[in-house]
Amino acid sequence: MHLKFINTGRYSTLRQVLIKEFELSSRLITKLKKNNLILLNGKTNYLDKKINIGDIITVNLDFEEEQTNIIPSKMNLEILHEDDCFLIVDKPAGIPVHPSMRHYKDSLSSGVKFYFDFIGLKKKIRIVNRLDKNTSGIVIFAKNEYIQETLAKQMEKGLFKKTYIAFCEGHFEKNSETIIKPIARKENSIIERCVDLKNGQESITKYKVIKENNNISKVEVNILTGRTHQIRVHMSYIGHPIIGDDLYGSKSSLISRQALHAYKVKFIHPILKKEIIIKSSLPKDFKNLEKNI
Repeated sequence: MHLKFINTGRYSTLRQVLIKEFELSSRLITKLKKNNLILLNGKTNYLDKKINIGDIITVNLDFEEEQTNIIPSKMNLEILHEDDCFLIVDKPAGIPVHPSMRHYKDSLSSGVKFYFDFIGLKKKIRIVNRLDKNTSGIVIFAKNEYIQETLAKQMEKGLFKKTYIAFCEGHFEKNSETIIKPIARKENSIIERCVDLKNGQESITKYKVIKENNNISKVEVNILTGRTHQIRVHMSYIGHPIIGDDLYGSKSSLISRQALHAYKVKFIHPILKKEIIIKSSLPKDFKNLEKNI
């Protein structure tokens, strides 16, 4: 993948193009410059070189990388979308996104590493959005550092939209609401989070009730911030914990994990500059919940 820009007189130096036009981070610029991957009219040059109208600036993002800390493991990935920029997969519940001591070889990252090796893509595993082990749905892997940085900036600007479906306990008083309550790590716990009005980070969750019956509500949820366990904490805080969430609510006979699914993402394609919408179907273990409402 290459970035290309023909100067129209808007910029006066090579560095300005890299920072303002391509929006490259200083860290990535340093890495690209060190490997002679930034070219002015086909040749390497110093970053503060004066440029003229018609000059062509190209950046090569196809350099190889080593990923030594993730063990590849063959996995049946359900691929929702793939191009030169990213791989988007549908993660089942029960599989962690990251490797850990308990899941050294069976994380989603290990499955993606095996797939990258299979197609000959020598790139690091870069996760754009993260899901809890028992939350199912869409996970995006960027195929290079530039794509990861670009999508991260879209998240910061609110241009990257993440939508979930949750089945919650009880009937909501309001059909829709925005929950703005700060979240922090719960004292004396390395896992559990809580609403902490004094020490928490800003956390914003929007929900809309789709339908409800038999003390179950099917809810569409959008998060404007990305705190750990954010939806689970906020739903529990307002008295409607997610069904099956034994950390912030209680176990359920209808489902063996929290009924939370990342079903849609919407963002601007970093290269094509057009809106991308990816959707995932609800998983099979949601069927018992659907039958009851």
